[in-house]
Amino acid sequence: MIQLHDVDLKLLRVFTTIVRCGGFSAAQAALNAGQSTISEQMTHLETRLGVKLCQRGRGGFRLTEQGVAIHEATLRLLGAVESFCLDADVLKQHISGKLNLGIIDSTLTDPASPLPRTTQRFVSRGHDAHLHIYIGSPAELEERVLDGRLHLAIGHFPLQVAGLSYLPLYEEALGLYCGRRHPLFASRLGNGRLLDEVRASRIVVRGYMQEYDLEQLGVSRAAATVENIEAAAILIISGAYVGFLPVHFAEQWEKTGQMRRLGANSLNLTSPFDVITRRGVSPPILQAFLEDLAACMHGA
Repeated sequence: MIQLHDVDLKLLRVFTTIVRCGGFSAAQAALNAGQSTISEQMTHLETRLGVKLCQRGRGGFRLTEQGVAIHEATLRLLGAVESFCLDADVLKQHISGKLNLGIIDSTLTDPASPLPRTTQRFVSRGHDAHLHIYIGSPAELEERVLDGRLHLAIGHFPLQVAGLSYLPLYEEALGLYCGRRHPLFASRLGNGRLLDEVRASRIVVRGYMQEYDLEQLGVSRAAATVENIEAAAILIISGAYVGFLPVHFAEQWEKTGQMRRLGANSLNLTSPFDVITRRGVSPPILQAFLEDLAACMHGA
């Protein structure tokens, strides 16, 4: 059985950085090391583990089958080490450590979002905390909270995953939009005829909300699918597509005349936002952040 030491953990962190960056050259800046040094570290790690982790050379960077398995095991190991370090903070007089937060994209302009207020309150209390924020799709956030890479995440989660706790936070207002080059931009049709024209248009939907978006418009399929709000906005601004966007996010393009909200009186929708955490005992730093989040949601 392999006995792990501090140097092995360091090499494993180097390995995960290389995989995340997609190769030795791309990882140089993140690791602040030259390619020869990184190559030596990987050779040392492969020797310690007794397996070939990746193929590198003119053919590009590629994980071996064993490398894929070792990478997955490393993520679990480093997540467990991080959890241990957080749990050990119980023995201290003050809260400290690293807090990994996740959130879906394009929420900064939403006045209903409690995250800016919560962060200010949390930091002002003098915690010795290092915050790391990851922006991803709902499915990515759930996966990262579940495997321990994130301590909590805020977003819209249509399907609940076993092993996670979901706490409702707030509602995000949605509207249906088209770009100024779209035929409906200058239309003044009534709601009934407008919906008929929308259904005949190319529709872009959010992949994680595809069924919901299509159901609201009464259509069976979309012409484009995106995994984040900015991508939807790009297609809508092009004038080729119609789709749903958060009202707070689209407002900036409405003001400049690049977008128009369609059926504002009849298509008033909302998306529920939850905070998710992994079931089980929460480390003190996470408990403190959740307490501040609850206080900000109740106007404290």
